[in-house]
Amino acid sequence: MKTIPDILLQDDHIVVFDKPSGLLSVPGIGPEKADCLVSRAQTMLPDARIVHRLDRDTSGVILLARDADSHRELSRQFHDREIEKTYVAMVSGHVVGEDGVVDASLRKDMDHPPRHLVDPVQGKPATTAWDVRERASNPDRTFLRFRPHTGRTHQLRIHACVLGHPIIGDDLYAPREIVAMGDRLMLHAAELTFTHPHHGGRITVQAPEPFSL
Repeated sequence: MKTIPDILLQDDHIVVFDKPSGLLSVPGIGPEKADCLVSRAQTMLPDARIVHRLDRDTSGVILLARDADSHRELSRQFHDREIEKTYVAMVSGHVVGEDGVVDASLRKDMDHPPRHLVDPVQGKPATTAWDVRERASNPDRTFLRFRPHTGRTHQLRIHACVLGHPIIGDDLYAPREIVAMGDRLMLHAAELTFTHPHHGGRITVQAPEPFSL
């Protein structure tokens, strides 16, 4: 039996997991990609249903609904950008400055799937605020905090490249030498803030950070 990821919060309407790196959020194509967070969750909570996704290699907070009304309301909050998301990432190199915003529209790279790319003409708007969380004594890396305003596929991975500092361990977008600096994609969904779909209170859920300087 597959291990069920750690539960960060659970009630009759929602369940929040700490997804490990390397686990799909939903099933992929083919039987070899059937194992995922949703299938594991449903072995214990058959009513759990996905609301949003994290990349396979991104770890951290992921929110599932447990009934149709909660799913509808949480999906609306994501669509209307009422959800606040905070990620942490270990990026390559010494980032100049303490904070900023990356505004770079994205679309699928039709010639190199599953990659996406920056396209200011045909891309969908994508905006990410960033700030330096911590600096290493060795200038080969910087610990950043990302707060995406939009939720495009691979947004943080590409926006880190736009900054000129690919995420360590990113085997899709980083050069080989930067991929080799880590044993995983060094990107983690650290915090998620949303409005509870039943009682209406604002809730913040945090997942322990699996890496540090």
